[in-house]
Amino acid sequence: MEGDTSEEEEDDQTELSSEPTRFGWIQGVMIRCMLNIWGVILYLRLPWITAQAGIGLTWAIVLLSSCITGITGLSTSAIATNGKVKGGGTYFLISRSLGPELGGSIGLIFAFANAVAVAMHTVGFSETVTDLMRENGAVMVDRTNDIRIIGIITVTFLLGISMAGMAWESKAQILFFLVIMVSFASYIVGTIMPASQEKQAKGFFSYQASIFATNFVPDWRGPEGSFFGMFSIFFPSATGILAGANISGDLKNPAVAIPRGTLMAIFWTTVSYLIITATIGSCVVRDASGLINDTLTSSIDSCVGVSCQYGWDFTPCITNNTCKFGISNYYQAMSMVSAFSPLITAGIFGATLSSALACLVSAPKVFQCLCKDHLYPLIGFFGKGYGKNNEPLRSYLLTYIIAACFIIIAELNTIAPIISNFYLCSYALINFSCFHASITNSPGWRPSFRFYSKWLSLLCAVCCVVIMFLLTWWAALIAIGVVLFFLGYTLYKKPAEKLGTQMKNNELSSELNISVSVCECFRPQCLVLTGPPSSRPALVDLVNCFTKNLSLMMCGNVVTADSSPSVVEKASSNSHVFWLNQRKIKSFYRGVVAEELRSGVNMLLQGAGLGRIKPNVLLMGFKKAWRIHDKLIRYLYGVCIVRLKEGLDVSNPSQSHGECSLILNRTHCLNECNATIKLLTGAAPSTIFQKKQEKKTIDVYWLSDDGGLTLLLPYLLTRRKRWARCKVRVFVGGETDKKEAQKEEVLSLIKKFRLGFHDVEVLPDIYQTPQSVNVHHFESMIRRFKLDSNPKQESDSEPPRQQNAPWMITEQDLERNMAKSLRQIRLNEVLQDYSRDAALIVITMPVGRRGVCPSSLYLAWLDILSRDLRPPVLMVRGNQESVLTFYCQ
Repeated sequence: MEGDTSEEEEDDQTELSSEPTRFGWIQGVMIRCMLNIWGVILYLRLPWITAQAGIGLTWAIVLLSSCITGITGLSTSAIATNGKVKGGGTYFLISRSLGPELGGSIGLIFAFANAVAVAMHTVGFSETVTDLMRENGAVMVDRTNDIRIIGIITVTFLLGISMAGMAWESKAQILFFLVIMVSFASYIVGTIMPASQEKQAKGFFSYQASIFATNFVPDWRGPEGSFFGMFSIFFPSATGILAGANISGDLKNPAVAIPRGTLMAIFWTTVSYLIITATIGSCVVRDASGLINDTLTSSIDSCVGVSCQYGWDFTPCITNNTCKFGISNYYQAMSMVSAFSPLITAGIFGATLSSALACLVSAPKVFQCLCKDHLYPLIGFFGKGYGKNNEPLRSYLLTYIIAACFIIIAELNTIAPIISNFYLCSYALINFSCFHASITNSPGWRPSFRFYSKWLSLLCAVCCVVIMFLLTWWAALIAIGVVLFFLGYTLYKKPAEKLGTQMKNNELSSELNISVSVCECFRPQCLVLTGPPSSRPALVDLVNCFTKNLSLMMCGNVVTADSSPSVVEKASSNSHVFWLNQRKIKSFYRGVVAEELRSGVNMLLQGAGLGRIKPNVLLMGFKKAWRIHDKLIRYLYGVCIVRLKEGLDVSNPSQSHGECSLILNRTHCLNECNATIKLLTGAAPSTIFQKKQEKKTIDVYWLSDDGGLTLLLPYLLTRRKRWARCKVRVFVGGETDKKEAQKEEVLSLIKKFRLGFHDVEVLPDIYQTPQSVNVHHFESMIRRFKLDSNPKQESDSEPPRQQNAPWMITEQDLERNMAKSLRQIRLNEVLQDYSRDAALIVITMPVGRRGVCPSSLYLAWLDILSRDLRPPVLMVRGNQESVLTFYCQ
């Protein structure tokens, strides 16, 4: 905003000056997510899961996992595009959406889950290295201790890469990605090649329909032998979808990169999992001895297993459960199938190391943002950043220690289920965050990403919680207990918040009925000068479109009379509230008695509301006898004036439109008289704002910056079903030679505010000279208010007439304000040209300065500006308070 250096702008300037490394959606999100998803489970456990669950149920496990991560990806994309995303990834998204209460607890859990995931992927790498060493006769201590030693060495090496900076880490990720692609190609080629004698002995027979049919059904074995047992082991391999979001502070354009990269990564990795499951299940039998001499020598009737059809008899090892090969027993089945097994080994190294590296980077980034918010004691030490990328070196060391502790477990099937519940808990809260923000209808919820469903998000959140208990009920209770503990702590401590959040916004919606103090997030809370609400139903209906189920609406009535019990009782009569309830308008009513209208309005401005539930926008109908007073702005109120061509006051149609006997159109006369009868009998007349609007436009003339109220009100209207078909057009003033540049600048600003307006037009012709006939009309309008400057009419004993009548206009006033007067006349001509068929015109009110512009001249501006316009006109003036934010809210 002009003249205001906001926190967002300062952050942007800091980022530009330091010029840290920034990544696009492919390198920064898609590749990072794919590498984190393609982890140790893909190479070392997916064939085994296929053997246990069969191809059919493995597909079900993959698709169920992908549905959870896909819906979570959609929710994450919606949250990530609801404002400018800074560093902190998942924690930042949730804390700025659901609030720091839930964001803090889930941030801790997610950071811890990523730290444990480092251990899981490192153990997978160490397990592969240990197996290779044993095949070549190299043993350091024993298998378990060898895994521990190699794991500690590996995670120390990865720590060095991470602490070297994001640029080095990103280059390493690209190298790992290329290695994995080559390993996939080697595996696919290997499934097509004819099986050698040695591979057949290990259970590989190329593509065979009978093997596919046998492996399609499940064959549960061991303590993990169940659908959810396999799901708990597989699910961590689908949990890398937030790897890109977790480095949001290192992305060039997070609002574009996170949705595009995350969803593309989920799609391609799901396809790869389905293909590998189908191919490995079609080529390799479940059990094989690995002995070349186990060819079929006796009758096939005594042979057990599908391998008998291909001349191999593995009956002894199948019967004794001693088979060492086959996808049920041999974790390196993909390496055995591959055309060149060292490439699969390289792929395992690339997948495990890249995933471990991504988690090792994600956990500190999330934890650093959490530490900077000072939600919990004793953790601020880990929030300090170093270098131009603000690297959290202390958090790296903490993550390293946690990972090293879990590496000591040295058992992949034990570590994987531990983190499944933590990831599911994180995803449940992310989805609930999206649902919560959508259902509360907060004005701050304006994600530019539209392809999400609040009900799908809620369903996914519920499914995540249910699956947590189906996997390990006690681990689910621990995860939920941790969330509730930290939630209770933050609620007790009540941390200071710089921004309104959805949790606080929800308090505003639910606690309007009991009038309690709530958050400082901006909502248009309207004081409407309706008089008796039934007399101006159009004004009531229009404001209801802004405030219904969102914020405060209060109808104000000033009764100008001497104060007496009967007059006060009439002003505060419950009949007005009854009328509002009949019309299904959620509004308060406040009537006051005053000697004059101005003092009564001042009473309402200062006395209406309770605590923070008080009006911040004043709305009134346009009336020629009204004199605008600049104290409205001094009371920190935005001001809106509504003008309808047919007028607003329906309490006495004969005065507004003429007596029925004078109207030539008999049908129109009958309608006017019927309206009077209905009003007197208590029936509510219908207005234009109650009807479903046609496919017209809402034309917004954004002529000066008043804090964004001129843009916010049309946005709120389009969220209503009645106005949903209307298209918003934004008109701004500009110069002919800079028209395109100014248009792009406005479009960029609107995009940052996530308003969804795409039609912007720059109008250089608003600065042209108006037509002389309209100028003459304006002069005749103000003639009766002009002050005669003839000094002979004044005497020394009398004060000047200007002091007795400050609303009168002098020649000096006209000269000082000539440019503004001509501009209002010209604007009316522009409105007549461009917005003749609009559903509503929203225009920024001119600025009238006290002591410079007399009130009658200002009123003339408003009159000439909105004169003879067919659509309703809403003239808006904010109080310079910023009502639109860049950041998530």
